[in-house]
Amino acid sequence: MAQEFQAHIYVTLRPSVLDPAGTAVQAGLTHLGFDNVARVRIGKYIELSLSANTEADARKQVDRICDQLLANPVIENYQFELQAMTEAR
Repeated sequence: MAQEFQAHIYVTLRPSVLDPAGTAVQAGLTHLGFDNVARVRIGKYIELSLSANTEADARKQVDRICDQLLANPVIENYQFELQAMTEAR
């Protein structure tokens, strides 16, 4: 029987990739007086729910989803957390 899972996915640029959005935010922070901020990197946060027979199956599916659609593996890294969803009774 399939179980419901929720994935929390974080996609970030690889450290070697320039981040113009992060640079712009850092400049804005400096302009606002936050001179102690040394580096800003911008990423994406994605939540999705899915059904799978086992947690291992759910992890494989989320990994494929990230690799094939949500992240560009050439310039981005991703990681995710997976939680089994409990039914309200």
